[in-house]
Amino acid sequence: MKRFPPLPALHTFLVTAQHCNFTRAGQQLHITQGAVSRQIAALEAHLGYALFQRQARGLSLTREGQDWLPRVQQVFALIEQGVREVGGRSTTLQLKAPTCVMRWLLPRLMEWQALRPDVPVELTTTVQHGVDFRREGFDAAVVYGDAPNHGLHVRKLFDEQLTPVCAPSLREGPIPLQQVEDLARHMLLHPSRDEHDWQLWLQAAGVTLATHGPKQHFETLDMAMAMASQGTGVAIGDWSLIGDDLRGGRLSMPFALKVVTGKGYYLVSQARSLPPGLMELLDWLESQASQ
Repeated sequence: MKRFPPLPALHTFLVTAQHCNFTRAGQQLHITQGAVSRQIAALEAHLGYALFQRQARGLSLTREGQDWLPRVQQVFALIEQGVREVGGRSTTLQLKAPTCVMRWLLPRLMEWQALRPDVPVELTTTVQHGVDFRREGFDAAVVYGDAPNHGLHVRKLFDEQLTPVCAPSLREGPIPLQQVEDLARHMLLHPSRDEHDWQLWLQAAGVTLATHGPKQHFETLDMAMAMASQGTGVAIGDWSLIGDDLRGGRLSMPFALKVVTGKGYYLVSQARSLPPGLMELLDWLESQASQ
């Protein structure tokens, strides 16, 4: 049995077959035309047959050369795949998430990094609620809205549940906040321009407030929550996202009513082989949400 052909010579054959020209192959390989010619001649001598037909106007593959080409292409494609996959084990996972989920997600990612420093995560925040893996180079994303159904791996974190929240000091202040009607005397903090979240909750509570009452709009839920925690007014927030604030006493729920909107938060990744460590991260985040 003949020994295996030298790998550098096979690579030279692959490049030369792509160009059918020793000079252009040498330019791509950064060696001389003569060096290319000698490597091809040595490979042919090793195999015992010609791979190229030398012609006045260039080269052409022999029948044996044509048989060899797809096999050599497959070999180097497998090597390239191995380099990409094995080398990717030490790369940082890329995660995308909307700003509205930051109050829940960020503390947990910090805890994850303390537990698993060998699986670093880079977080990109956005006001967008979705992700397009065909155009965006993320390994996974947290998305908000209806359940995704576009051939993705999907894990549900939690449902959106709207409820008013405020600073504990506001409830204990001089203006009562015991009945839903008391909201008319407080500034309402809106996490969006359309005021949809407040309207949805008030409708479920069976109360209509004057539209000209004191109010303030914000671009993100996180900004509204931050202002509410400072005692500025009463915000409408997602109970699922503010558990840490409630337990820590930064926010308080003046009313027990929580309205399920039908929307939710989901962990999504592509339906293909996942980067090393990503499955563990997604499992861990899912377990955190279940708590």
